[in-house]
Amino acid sequence: MSGPALHLAVELDGDGAHPAAWRRAAHSPDQLLTPRRVARVAAVAENAGFTLITLDDGVLPPGGSPDPVGRIGAVERAAFVAASTSTIGIAPVVPVTYAEPFHVSSQLASLDHISAGRAGWVVTEEEQPGAARAWGRPPVDGAGARARESRDGVTVARALWDSWEDDAVVRSVATSRYLDRDRLHYVDFTGETYAVKGPAIVPRPPQGQLVVLGRPERVSADLLDVALVDGRDVAAVASAAAGAGTPRVFAEVEVALDTPDATGAERVADLERHAPWTDRGRLRHVGPADHLVSLLAELGRHVDGVRLRPLVLDEDLPVLSRLVLPALSERRLVARPLPGTSLRSTLGLERPANRFATAAALEDAR
Repeated sequence: MSGPALHLAVELDGDGAHPAAWRRAAHSPDQLLTPRRVARVAAVAENAGFTLITLDDGVLPPGGSPDPVGRIGAVERAAFVAASTSTIGIAPVVPVTYAEPFHVSSQLASLDHISAGRAGWVVTEEEQPGAARAWGRPPVDGAGARARESRDGVTVARALWDSWEDDAVVRSVATSRYLDRDRLHYVDFTGETYAVKGPAIVPRPPQGQLVVLGRPERVSADLLDVALVDGRDVAAVASAAAGAGTPRVFAEVEVALDTPDATGAERVADLERHAPWTDRGRLRHVGPADHLVSLLAELGRHVDGVRLRPLVLDEDLPVLSRLVLPALSERRLVARPLPGTSLRSTLGLERPANRFATAAALEDAR
């Protein structure tokens, strides 16, 4: 546990956690992918005091007929949000089941530069066979093979982020040198399915290493900064958090809050007429805001943070902003991210030393 402050993240993909959430959205379906809406929702989350926003993604369209399907890439949305916000952390979902880790690491390092050190990375897997066809790659079959690709992808990305030392860029006008080649390093990674030599094409991220979030059963705990854990009740969440083995642990919580127009249960029932809200084994709160405040306070004894997944963003996010986060702040259970701080600093994580610079220093000391 990082301290008394509970860090709150919120998932902002689409119109909400329910597949039919668009039916209760405050905008027409054709406005879902517009820059104005993306910026507006992110601004609401930042002004409310959330620590982090996450943006789901995958190569295949989300949902299916008759619901609207489609999304813009999470990294692209994250870069746009980074330029229009100032304090909130931004973590896109980027699977490396088929994507090239070299390119993923470059994109995420660039995002950290754009956001001035507020970037994270949610590691997931592409499980559907159609994803392999979309990438033009042979299918990665089985949980073990997908976990291998995630493990190797994170390992490569972390090595590439270190392949430039912090002072590699010298920008010397007198000698016409932009960088010191001696401070660039080859990563020389060889896995079961590919090899990467490096170095990266983007300077080391401001945080040194981005904050990496994922599920410890799918990505080795030693490669994660934040474990995302499930559980249908607080006891199950507490058990999963105790065994995570990562510096920080966030619980996944789905929420359907009472609003001035309808209760959470009524809103869920309305959407269930069109599609089921799939049970993914997560803790789910349906009801008034004050009960959610009590639930989050209880969770705060077992985890460092919570990622909230609102039923319908346009209905639940205002309630979270107006009633939930202020109540938690009044009880000193949460703290706003401070201007000028990195996501690592906000989460109480140290900026890691560069592995190559450390190795060189040890060699020189001998």
